[in-house]
Amino acid sequence: MRDFEDSTLWRISAFERIRAETGGSGFMRLEGRPTLLPTTLQADLQRLEEQRAGDDVLEVVAACIRHREPALLCLQHEQLVWPVTLFPAEGLYHSPRDMSQASRDGMAGLKVITTEPPGVRPPGHWMYERIGSADQYHPLVPWLWAVSLHGPRKTLLTEIGGTAAYRALSRSTEGRPVITGVLGSALERLHRESVSYRDIARWPGMNPERAARLLNALYLSAGLMVTRANAAAKSERSLMGGLFNLGKPKR
Repeated sequence: MRDFEDSTLWRISAFERIRAETGGSGFMRLEGRPTLLPTTLQADLQRLEEQRAGDDVLEVVAACIRHREPALLCLQHEQLVWPVTLFPAEGLYHSPRDMSQASRDGMAGLKVITTEPPGVRPPGHWMYERIGSADQYHPLVPWLWAVSLHGPRKTLLTEIGGTAAYRALSRSTEGRPVITGVLGSALERLHRESVSYRDIARWPGMNPERAARLLNALYLSAGLMVTRANAAAKSERSLMGGLFNLGKPKR
């Protein structure tokens, strides 16, 4: 059976067959591996399931990062399964292949199939026999930006939605890819002022989707300050209502 040491990704059909036969994902299970995720993280994941968002990769990743808990995510990318183990505390993820190799079209349809306890440990862990090959660990921040900007989610993460004002923090530049064009200009402006989602979406070249993607990326990479009690704080619902009403004839 294949495991994390195999650089060949699984096809969906093979993955589902193993799940049906074993009741699990079929990836390598090390001796002593935890069989359950931490209760706090599990509670968040259960809430997502109840909201029918359990396969939302950005929401699941956000939950892992909030709790600073490692987890193995089996992600569907086109017809392949990518096993990605997040290590939020170390700023790393483990995968047989770097997710930067993932196609843009596949990234747009990325979704979570299963979320499980990790099967490997991060580099430097005292259980060194459970550490994977060094070339299978990758910086987390670049992938967080990639899945935020090009993944399937087009709206604000639940955690940062609602009435709020946003400002970019300077430390978010560490490990962040170079952001140019319209998003780059918006990012520079966010470093200088606290503004609402509605206002960001109305900046030149921006729109609700671009604003949401930028704010999600900043939040996941610890580069966003969210203020609820601020004169600039406004609800994103007012933006959606305003856009919906555009073009309607006045009475």
